[in-house]
Amino acid sequence: MAFTLGSLFEACLLIINAIAVLSQERFLAKIGFSPADASSTFGQETGVKQQIIHLISSVQTLLRIPLIPLNIATIAYEVILG
Repeated sequence: MAFTLGSLFEACLLIINAIAVLSQERFLAKIGFSPADASSTFGQETGVKQQIIHLISSVQTLLRIPLIPLNIATIAYEVILG
């Protein structure tokens, strides 16, 4: 299997799907990555942990609806063209 632009797109889509379905109460809170842990005041530098928490919450908020058609298109492409 060759490394193509399509396989790179599929890998990115799978990673974004995995981030989008993470449960904040069941998984993220247990490892200390809940949005309540990322509360920082204005003017303070944010660390890597806070940036990851904000990235996860942004993906879950903004990309949930666009992921549905992207997943449908990817599945249709794989079924038709294999």
